[in-house]
Amino acid sequence: MSGVLLFLGKLILLFLIFIAAVKSLGKSALAQLTPHDFGAIIFLAYLAFAAIKVDKVTQSILGVIVLTCTHILISKLNLINWFNNMLIGSPTILITKGQIMYQNLKKSRYPLSELLSSIRAAGYPELKDIEYAILEPNGEISVLPKKASAPVTPKDLKLNIEPPGLPITVIIDGRVQHQNLELLHKDEQWLIQALKEKGHYSIKDILYASVRNTDLQLTVMTKEETDESKD
Repeated sequence: MSGVLLFLGKLILLFLIFIAAVKSLGKSALAQLTPHDFGAIIFLAYLAFAAIKVDKVTQSILGVIVLTCTHILISKLNLINWFNNMLIGSPTILITKGQIMYQNLKKSRYPLSELLSSIRAAGYPELKDIEYAILEPNGEISVLPKKASAPVTPKDLKLNIEPPGLPITVIIDGRVQHQNLELLHKDEQWLIQALKEKGHYSIKDILYASVRNTDLQLTVMTKEETDESKD
């Protein structure tokens, strides 16, 4: 019994040390995963758990169960603000009103080249167009543009735009998705009739079909059409 408890104690301890080590790599390691970031995580995992000798299948099963429970426990504790800030961290502002916050950038160990790449990918190549750029705890960059540089929306133009609706899949590879039809409050007979009105008489020939939930507009793609596109 003492051997099992020692095994589980080592497992939990190394798991927590591994989490702390990955966190110490910085937020960028989780989001960007450059070759050296990826290599560091792989080697840390190997070094952390290579020291544990698993002799029996029961130990493997018990280890999986205990690590799963530990993960669930940590996830529950993350709901507590102070624990979440300690383990996950908090957002870091990297750009304020077009100015790079160098100290925050240095503290986060986030490369300037990666920051510039992220804001370009967001559609803002000029720093002066950025109100805030925030490094999130998961390593992602949130870009908030200045109001003058933000994309124009229908609300800005005072246009009344109707919601486009959600296309709900009703046929996949010749099979009717009955549960999705129920979401539309329709049945297979209604679908067959709607397909006939569009000139489709065999459900088996249909690769994909969807119905928009707002106006029940039907979109159909047949297997024959996809074969022709390959040619």
